[in-house]
Amino acid sequence: MKTFTATPSDIDKKWILIDAEGVVLGRLASIVAMRLRGKHKPSFTPHMDMGDNVIIINADKIQLTGNKREKPNYWHTGHPGGIKSRTNAEILEGKYPERVLTQAVKRMLPGGPLSRQQMTNLRVYASADHPHEAQSPEVLDVKAMNKKNTRSA
Repeated sequence: MKTFTATPSDIDKKWILIDAEGVVLGRLASIVAMRLRGKHKPSFTPHMDMGDNVIIINADKIQLTGNKREKPNYWHTGHPGGIKSRTNAEILEGKYPERVLTQAVKRMLPGGPLSRQQMTNLRVYASADHPHEAQSPEVLDVKAMNKKNTRSA
């Protein structure tokens, strides 16, 4: 029995559209990370970019459970004493609410050059409109997968 290893000619990428309205952040991020890596495919090969192109709309309407809206996100400017923070609520109500979801997906992927390449296949939009209609993406209903994936505001 030989182990199958995918080559670039074996890779078949699809376009997936996900509506994030009312979906719990961590559950959505784990599903998207799996799709970006291509682990949902039977021909998954760890060292190849086999994942689908994922479009997420309504990222500003994502739900967080517990007290995670008040949890601070830290970053450092690189200068002495340059630690900064913002809560998830401040980011979601700010100018770029899609960054919360992008960061969650990024942190669920293994670090390295391949993960950075796979992150380029993710497009997140705060509103319901997106410029990818020409790719005719398939709709993936994350809400219907598990009742725990949603949370009423």
